[in-house]
Amino acid sequence: MIEMTAKSRKVLHAQVEALSRKIDRFNKVELEKLILMFNNLMMEQNSQGRPANGLKRGKFRGLLQSTFEMTNGLMMDGVFRSFDKDGDGVIILEEWVRGLAVFLRGTLEEKMKHAFRVYDLNNDKYISKDEIFHMLKHSFIKWPSEEDPEEGIKDVLEMTMKKMDLDHDGLLSYEDFEKSILDENLFLQAFGPCLPDNTVIDKFDQLVFKDPEQ
Repeated sequence: MIEMTAKSRKVLHAQVEALSRKIDRFNKVELEKLILMFNNLMMEQNSQGRPANGLKRGKFRGLLQSTFEMTNGLMMDGVFRSFDKDGDGVIILEEWVRGLAVFLRGTLEEKMKHAFRVYDLNNDKYISKDEIFHMLKHSFIKWPSEEDPEEGIKDVLEMTMKKMDLDHDGLLSYEDFEKSILDENLFLQAFGPCLPDNTVIDKFDQLVFKDPEQ
């Protein structure tokens, strides 16, 4: 790692102090490590092309693949959209830390809001049958013996809507989604993996947060 100057150390300290007042899931040592990780990703990204003021989709997707073991492109794009709260096409430092707070230590409510944002592909505040079909098609493994896997997906879609579309309007509102998950937590990632599992979270904690001298 590049040795920090007094000026860069002062900037880092100010960033930690500012973020610690807004985000309570990480202590100051952890915040510092997340900021340094973000800075390293930015340096790698900007050395390879046109500089940007935040993490771009391609760099972020690479992180999701290598660090969080995500492979579904549609889900990775949705996670990017969930992190990028202002929708400007890049993830700035505060969005990075807020997103990881949900990813790593979020409450069930925060995870539900994240998942809904990922699954709402056109950002219209509803999850439609077409969106669900599209996501399931990307998530399903096609077996060689299957003649028409889309029929199986349609069957799963209809069963899922029957259980989750509580007001029977053909769309999943956030209220439908929330009530379904509170009744059955398995619905949280019903349409594709959009959150890391506990094993991946533990690996991240060990890699990023653990004191190397311990």
